Amino acid sequence: MDVQNFDLNTQHLILNTILTKQRIIAHFDLDSFFVSVEILNNPSLKGKPVIVGGRERGVVAACSYEARKFGIHSAMPSSKARQLCPQAIFVSGTRGEYSRYSRWVTDIIAAKAPLFEKASIDEFYLDLTGMDKFFKPLKWTIELRNEIMHTTGLPISFGLSSNKMMAKIATNQAKPNGFLQVPFGKEKDFLAPLPVEEIPGVGGHTQEVLAYLGIKTIRQISETPLALLEERLGKWGTDLKNKSLGIHVSEVTPFHEAKSISTENTFDKPVTDLVFINKELVKFTEKICYELRQDSKLTGCITVKIRYPDFETTTKQVSIDYTNADDEIIPVVKAIFKQLHKKGKPVRLLGVRLSDLTNDAVQANLFIDNEKKNELYKTIDEVKNRFGKTLLKRASSG
Repeated sequence: MDVQNFDLNTQHLILNTILTKQRIIAHFDLDSFFVSVEILNNPSLKGKPVIVGGRERGVVAACSYEARKFGIHSAMPSSKARQLCPQAIFVSGTRGEYSRYSRWVTDIIAAKAPLFEKASIDEFYLDLTGMDKFFKPLKWTIELRNEIMHTTGLPISFGLSSNKMMAKIATNQAKPNGFLQVPFGKEKDFLAPLPVEEIPGVGGHTQEVLAYLGIKTIRQISETPLALLEERLGKWGTDLKNKSLGIHVSEVTPFHEAKSISTENTFDKPVTDLVFINKELVKFTEKICYELRQDSKLTGCITVKIRYPDFETTTKQVSIDYTNADDEIIPVVKAIFKQLHKKGKPVRLLGVRLSDLTNDAVQANLFIDNEKKNELYKTIDEVKNRFGKTLLKRASSG
């Protein structure tokens, strides 16, 4: 629900209704996930400044806390990271292992949580509202965290509060490898002394505007007249004011209802030509992989759908290492079709779907292993954005 779509009176009514209903939201975040996986696979890296990403080119995808002491952070150019910490150990990343550990943690949470959202490959929101009637949510969440750490060996932090934003901020305060609860009704007090950049969405430009107004802490935002914030920041000023008071109304999106990207086509006449069908599969996959990259998403699951003239419909899905690269997804799509298709039987409808999506532009770049490949896809997508999606296509798509 986007409260800003309503007039001010309706906004206040909605927010008051939400505030009088106690929600219980947990936010789990795997600490320095990529680095943690690398350390599990190579214990000699423990306690050292480790950077996951290309040493010569590219950006820092993740770094250890020892590296962060030198001012290194995610999305920083690798060249600058080398200057800040010449002794840093660069690792290129083990993509298959990241996918495996992410699914492992997801399975543990799915077996325990009544409702959860997988926000990215290493980040989860759990809606525990109503569970307090049966047991203590904090105790339950601590036990889940302990199970994840004991089973996988990964460090993980969590925050527990009344909404997603508060839980996430609490998690950030609990890191590394800790947990923190912000009791219902204490949101504003908890936020008050924190710097403005702790609010999700407050970037460099907003910080500059707030600094010009003499605002450095979240308390100062909450005490600033709404009219002034709206004058300087527009609608974002209203949202910022609400957030400074601990108000956030975004819902936990059930994982099983996570978005997918798909395309399908019903042919005018049933098709038996496998060369044509394979060209269609390539065309479909190119289209949805482009959409995937435009949204800075990765996919971990591919589904192929076939419908025959008698309306018999079959589907098959396969889990893969997270990626958004055409050349990695197309062979899997073709292989699934070959396994699924009843030889000699005409195809009436053909479809491809990508699901188990995660959000993170930096991770998306990392998961395309080869830097030259990454640059190639960026160039292809830029051409498509400028001149049309169909201008560039693989020869195999016809």
